[in-house]
Amino acid sequence: MYGLTVSIRSSSRGGNAATAASWLMAVAGLALAAAPTHAQVIQSQAHDFTVEIVADGFENPWSIAFLPEGDILVTERPGRLRIVRDGELLPDPVGGTPPARVAGQGGLMEVALHPDFESNRLVYLSYAKGNADNSQSTTAVLRGRLENDSLTDVEEIFEAKAWSERSGHYGAKLAFDADGYLFITVGDRMAPPQGDLEAHPAQNPMNHQGTILRLHDDGSVPADNPFVGRSDALPEIWSYGHRNPQSLAIHPETGEVWATEHGPQGGDELNLSRPGRNYGWPVIGYGVNYRSGLAIHSTPHREGMEQPALFWVPSIGASGLAVYDGDAFPMWKGNLFAGGLSADHQRLSRIWLNEQGGVAHREPLLGGDLRIRDVRQGPDGYIYLAVDNRVGLPTPLVRLVPAD
Repeated sequence: MYGLTVSIRSSSRGGNAATAASWLMAVAGLALAAAPTHAQVIQSQAHDFTVEIVADGFENPWSIAFLPEGDILVTERPGRLRIVRDGELLPDPVGGTPPARVAGQGGLMEVALHPDFESNRLVYLSYAKGNADNSQSTTAVLRGRLENDSLTDVEEIFEAKAWSERSGHYGAKLAFDADGYLFITVGDRMAPPQGDLEAHPAQNPMNHQGTILRLHDDGSVPADNPFVGRSDALPEIWSYGHRNPQSLAIHPETGEVWATEHGPQGGDELNLSRPGRNYGWPVIGYGVNYRSGLAIHSTPHREGMEQPALFWVPSIGASGLAVYDGDAFPMWKGNLFAGGLSADHQRLSRIWLNEQGGVAHREPLLGGDLRIRDVRQGPDGYIYLAVDNRVGLPTPLVRLVPAD
């Protein structure tokens, strides 16, 4: 296992740098007698790097977006959109955010910028939306213009047909591709995998449970979506048969849609989402029932259902995914970086693909050190991680920096 090493530099706001470093060292099981005077180096197969604190003091940070003027937007699941400016977390949240239903796994979740943000200032947010008495919730997406650290002209552009009394498996990841299409993930809303598995909501494309969707930037449906014009499927659906996709990344060169999703007890997956395809949950898979360990699936394979590009047993608590194409780590170009939340995992996985687009190899980084919620490539080519804490203790935003 690589031990976590932290560089405390000017990008951390002064009074909280030692607090964040202490928290990180405690997570890693290391003693911090005093702040380090220089960054120690973590070795990997292709690049050596250090871990640098960018800002700290977040409560359940969920998603990261980089503004062209240098600010960083970070969502906090309890319902706040925060700004990091000049290395400091501003004390006041962004105004105009939605009244998210904060319970269980739900709240304010993803933030994404419109591809033409510099001209239109449009910010997209996903969140858990409650019904009138908050007895049920679903995944919803809105957009607004970021002006003077507040959102204006806010409008909801999508509400998933995935209402449930359960407060988990929202999906809620967002990503724009190079053509300006907006992809959205929706989880299966914790529908139990029992009884007739082929009748499970994730196998029924007449709802949005367990799907990846494709929309125009205003929420309308593209005419070339795979199920447009059919009476047995919703037109927003790009792919279905997913459990709870908790990351979404568009390959910058191929345009491929990659996602990682939570399996049950075992069987987290990395999937290449293709239009119209069925990814099998819960009919096929590689996990078992929680606690009992009893089988869910009669087989991991079924004709007409897609196999994952990669699966993890035991589960990693898959969360956060980026396809690297920066210059700071040239040997990592084209690699996927996947985060994990599981207490027995908590590492960053570097995954590289072969010439056919399949998984060739993977390397664990930062093993056991960080509960990673989001993974992003910054405009500086560094890899940024939103670090979560299960009970809501303050956590930092960190980044991987090439070693000198």
